[in-house]
Amino acid sequence: MIKIALCITELNIGGAEQALSQLAAALDKNRFAAEVYSLQKKPQDANSSCVPFLESADIPLHFLNMEGAVSFLPALFRLKTLLKKQKPDVFLSFMFHANFLGRLAAAAASVPHIISGIRVAEKKAKHHNTLDYLTQRFVNRYVCVSKSVADFAVQTVKLPPEKILVIPNGVDTSKFRPADFHKKKEQILFIGRLEEQKGIDWLFDTIAETHLLERMPETELNIAGDGPMQKTLEVRLQEKEFSAVKDRIHFLGWQKDLQPLFASAKLLVLPSRWEGMPNVLQQAMASGLPVAATETEGVAEVLGILSEKQMTDFGNTEAFAKLIRDIMTQDNLREELGRQNRQRVCECFSMEETVRQYEELFSSLVRL
Repeated sequence: MIKIALCITELNIGGAEQALSQLAAALDKNRFAAEVYSLQKKPQDANSSCVPFLESADIPLHFLNMEGAVSFLPALFRLKTLLKKQKPDVFLSFMFHANFLGRLAAAAASVPHIISGIRVAEKKAKHHNTLDYLTQRFVNRYVCVSKSVADFAVQTVKLPPEKILVIPNGVDTSKFRPADFHKKKEQILFIGRLEEQKGIDWLFDTIAETHLLERMPETELNIAGDGPMQKTLEVRLQEKEFSAVKDRIHFLGWQKDLQPLFASAKLLVLPSRWEGMPNVLQQAMASGLPVAATETEGVAEVLGILSEKQMTDFGNTEAFAKLIRDIMTQDNLREELGRQNRQRVCECFSMEETVRQYEELFSSLVRL
């Protein structure tokens, strides 16, 4: 039996949190024994966390109760102590803080194989990249979610290419099914955290500068998610440039169940500045939705040959607006893109294949 320690910053529902939880639950229990460690405390709202899912899969959970830099050393010591008790063969972490603290604790606990998951090309918090570079000696393997993230890790972070491999995100296609094409509403859908990375502010720029919604008078924009930009965006909606369309832009807040949103919308927009491999893109494609996306890390890899009709450069408001209009106003194009998107995700990005690749990695390291 190979013992696996999986570590993440928190367990509130998010892309990385769901990916780690699904991996922990899907590992072959005849070959692997997984335990999950969260740097932060147990989420108070179970409905918005991955805790019930992990508990239902009988995965042991540990919470280090880390709150800010002042608790860094106590959390490091506690994680080291817990790892010495578990004695894992492999330590795998997701997200920067879990990667940084986790690799130090795992090394101190003499865990033989340490893996850090790189899930985004970090272009804002550059000190993250510096700390990753300075602590690379503790890491045996880096798992990147896309080739473009792997290229970033080598070229920008200067991590050793021989330690890097790519395992894409997977999606449970049984949970995301296409809805009746003819029952969809005139809705454009944005799902994501309302912050700079996700480009929601630039989407508002595009709407204002190109009069996008004025040209599609029946179309509404639904925004699912919360984050630091929400107040600013809500205030902006009251400005003159949005006076004709503000009643057709809706902030839905954070949503646990995305399937109803995918079922009613005709298009997902992904205006990100930088990414890794967006889970929401794969989920929308599995739901049979076409997408209008910017050319950021992982997007072209997910879309494949379908990129030409669903992707454009970030910052080109006219091109992005045209892409949205073309898909929203052409029923045949929209239906065909949705069908092809679903087929591509099912063939290339299944959760089963992602789990298989992780299991193969764990086994290969232990056999070394």
